[in-house]
Amino acid sequence: MNNVTFSFIVTTIAGLSTLLGMIPVFIKFKNTNNIINASLSFASGVMFSVSIFSLLPESIKFLSDKFNLLGTTLLVIIFALIGIFLASFIDKVFQKINNKLYKLGIINCIALMIHNIPEGILTFSTTTANISLGITLALSIMFHNIPEGISISIPVYYSTKSKLKAFFYTFVSGISELLGAVITYLFLYKYINFTFISITLSLTFGIMSYISLFELLPNALSYKNKKVSTIFFILGFIFMIFFK
Repeated sequence: MNNVTFSFIVTTIAGLSTLLGMIPVFIKFKNTNNIINASLSFASGVMFSVSIFSLLPESIKFLSDKFNLLGTTLLVIIFALIGIFLASFIDKVFQKINNKLYKLGIINCIALMIHNIPEGILTFSTTTANISLGITLALSIMFHNIPEGISISIPVYYSTKSKLKAFFYTFVSGISELLGAVITYLFLYKYINFTFISITLSLTFGIMSYISLFELLPNALSYKNKKVSTIFFILGFIFMIFFK
């Protein structure tokens, strides 16, 4: 098996780990409000932790090798704001959907697809260049993809009662990492550099921060059990500090 084939396999496994976020869908809970609250809060904590402790520092590190402090800061801020704008735009496009929970699932699916495509690009490129480093990166991605799957499957399932719809939206989000790998192999492989990667990370930082703080957490808090929201947000935040 050559490096390219192995890189495709690693990227696909990392992406489809998102489907593990569907596990709570197959478990019966007495209080559905609490499981929705806990799931959204946990996913929010994970995404915010990944944004702060992984995406932002990595983006700054790659850019600082090529630009001074002012240039690095400006580029990170500009592309983070573009990411926030994209996530906000997606939110507005679907604002006519009356079911808040279903709307949240769709928004998360689309926004995480935008996030997963460059993540697939990064995983594929890294694994092709260095198999050991690629596997380490893929494992880290798998850990945060599971809560991302929860953030899609739980809202979709509990708003539609359809496991098939929950599977479909979660699968589409996860398989987009493979799409990133295919795009890289066909078009981008020769052009990817640290500047491209850092800009992608800044963009993703903006998208995930918006989803975490302006979509997942507010929806969790709407269930009016702040104790559950707080505990699971902190658990998610701490979880990714250890597994980033």
